[in-house]
Order: sequence, then structure tokens, then C-alpha cells
Amino acid sequence: MVSALRVGVLAYPGCFASEVFGVPDLLTMATHVAGPDHAGYEVSVVSPRRRVVASGGVALAVSPLREVDVLVVPGFELLPGLDADAKLKPLTPEIAAIRSHAAAGNAVVSICVGAFLLAEAGLLHRRRATTAWLLAEELAQRCPDADIRPECLVVTDGGVTTTAAFSAMYDFALELIRRHSGANVARATARVALLDDARSSQTPYVDARLLPQPGNEFSRRVMRWLDQNLSTRYDLAALSGAFNVSTRTLLRRFADETGQSPLEYLQSSRVSRARHLLETTDRTVAGVAAAVGYRDPGTFAALFAKHTGRRPRDYRATFRRDAGRMDPGRPSGTTEPAVGQDENL
Repeated sequence: MVSALRVGVLAYPGCFASEVFGVPDLLTMATHVAGPDHAGYEVSVVSPRRRVVASGGVALAVSPLREVDVLVVPGFELLPGLDADAKLKPLTPEIAAIRSHAAAGNAVVSICVGAFLLAEAGLLHRRRATTAWLLAEELAQRCPDADIRPECLVVTDGGVTTTAAFSAMYDFALELIRRHSGANVARATARVALLDDARSSQTPYVDARLLPQPGNEFSRRVMRWLDQNLSTRYDLAALSGAFNVSTRTLLRRFADETGQSPLEYLQSSRVSRARHLLETTDRTVAGVAAAVGYRDPGTFAALFAKHTGRRPRDYRATFRRDAGRMDPGRPSGTTEPAVGQDENL
């Protein structure tokens, strides 16, 4: 008989309370789904401190550190531009606990920006990892010898697992259930909890408008020009002429400041606009393609899928903001595609 899996969640001052309890709650559901003959999970909230106050002033009841099979490290509030060092400096006891647990050969898992604690503990050295897409670049700068993969939801490398933002804790938990309790239990648990157990990437959720803007004044002016001419055919000569520089100079300066070409930026900006239109309007996919500068819907669909990991139709089905709006005569929970929409895109 399979023994109970010992899971410890490391609580610390300022951690997200929901990320402390999210994984244990799903494991509890899985235990009920699996039935009384399944060994299930022994879950505890542990800390090197006697008292922990989480985000929002929530006081947590904690147990002393103990040996567990899997140590889960929740995330904390961190936004681009905030001083990560100031957040991490008071967490020396927790970082030491993470390091000690990993040294004993046990699995360590971070949720969201909990990856920054793993980095401080030295666990991401020469490992593949991920974190919230909004802070992936900052983690990569802090860990230049790590392979940070911002498109991934869950990455496991050598006993160290990292996840993407917040809800990716459920993607990890479902994978843990799948490995310990079997695919049927994981699938049934996902259904009970209304979770998507088929997600594979956080790319569709990325909103470039929230990312820190690279470059300086020249590249920002070029970006503004491209954004204002989003539906116009890309013409490098015309773009260079608008800024009174040669094409070679424009490409070099833009690349030096942003790390990409003007065309790459334009494609990303067009995809961002297309995502907004797919989420908020009834335009056909072909109409959305035309609105962002593509006469061929097939070319647009391929580019959109490359950037988001989903075809336009699939993206709209998932992220449509008025998806819950229903016609009085239509059965509850059903939706209709817009008239004229190409279902193959």
C-alpha cells in the first residue's frame, strides 16, 4: 500500500495566505475523491518561527519544522520596481530551512515568486525554473546561471519545482496528485474543483502593457509610432524616414535599447491589440486580423498562436469577457460564435 505523502507548507511573515492553503485544500479534496483505501496526504503548515502573520494581517497557526517529503514555499507580494532584497532580507531563517531541506534530498516546490526564496537558498543554480511572468525577467537577472522559462506553468529540475503565478499552484497540485494518487483521481479532483487540468503555458495570460518598458527615449518614440500605425503595412524605409535616420542606424539603436527589432515589437503589439479585440468585441477573426494589419487570416492565426500558444478562436473561447452573457432563449452555459467567424482559425 502506498504510504501517505508528507507535505509541508513553509509559512513566513508576509506570505500569501491563499498560497499557504491552496495546495493543502486541493490535496484534501483528492483524498476524499480517492476514497478511504488510499493513503492520501499528511499536510502541515510549518515555520522556524513560533508566530507568523501572513498577507492581509492573517495570523497563521504553525508547527515546528519537521522532515517532509515535499516542502512547498508560497509566494509574497512583489511587483516590478519593488526592492526584492528588502523583502528577502528578513527571511534568513526560512531560506536556511529551504536549503537544509533540499540538502537532505527532499523535494522543494515554490509557488509564484516563492522562487526568489529558492534562488536565495541557491537552489536555482544551473537549473531550469519559472515564476510569475511579470517577474520572470527580474528573477533571470538575479540568477544569471539559471534557465528561467517564463512561458512554463510548472518546471521540475533535479528535485526542485517552480511554478508560475498564483493559480499555477493548482497545476502543480494536480500533477502531484497525478503522480501520487493516479491520473483518474487527479482528473476527478480537477472536475470537483472546477480547475483546468489541460493548461500547459502561462503565455496566453501575459499582458505586455504591465511589463517594465525597455529602452530609452529613441526606442520609446519608435514604439509610439508603430503603435499609432498598427494596421499599416510594415515599411522599414518609411519608419527610418520618420526619424531621419538610416535603416541600419534605426535597427542598431532599437536593438541596442530593447533587445529586439522594430518588426518583432510591432508583431507583439499587434497580438496584444488582437487579444483585446477577441476578448471584448464580436468581430470575426478575419476582421480582427484586418484591424491589426493582416490581410491573410491564416498568417495572422499562425502568428497569434506563436505568441500566445492558442489559436484565435480558442483564445476567444477562454478569455471572452462577456462569455457569461446569455440570450433568454438559449440554454444556460451555452455561447454562440459571432456570425461569419471562421471556426478553423
